[in-house]
Amino acid sequence: MIGSSRNLPVWAYPGAADLRLGYDGLAGLVASKLVSDPLSGDSFLFTNRGRTRAKVLVWDGTGLAIYQKRLEQGRFASLRSDGGRIALTMSELSLYLEGCRLVERVKLSPDAYVPGPLGGRRRVAALAKKDTAWACDQSLGLI
Repeated sequence: MIGSSRNLPVWAYPGAADLRLGYDGLAGLVASKLVSDPLSGDSFLFTNRGRTRAKVLVWDGTGLAIYQKRLEQGRFASLRSDGGRIALTMSELSLYLEGCRLVERVKLSPDAYVPGPLGGRRRVAALAKKDTAWACDQSLGLI
């Protein structure tokens, strides 16, 4: 397993990449074509023209690591993009590397959940009532 956190972004290179490239060559593709920092901690996915081989470039905090896979049968899913890079989650990357074809047809992971303030509107309303009651008690001399 490359990473265990769903929060780790994965960026897929939309075209075919020359997988003979090593650390520096793939890091150069990330910097020039994906306009991203290869040392950011994100994962970057590259596939060859025939989509039978894939490499994942990752900065693990101490150095660059490359994970690669060659399918003995079939092809990896065809990822389509509107722009220059494709966003995936770690779950989708795992499925992709297993050869799952659903990744090309359907977005499998929900968008990241960003929690709002605790309690939402009810908590704010309750605090406003409490402040109003306190002010009322103070004006009556009860406090």
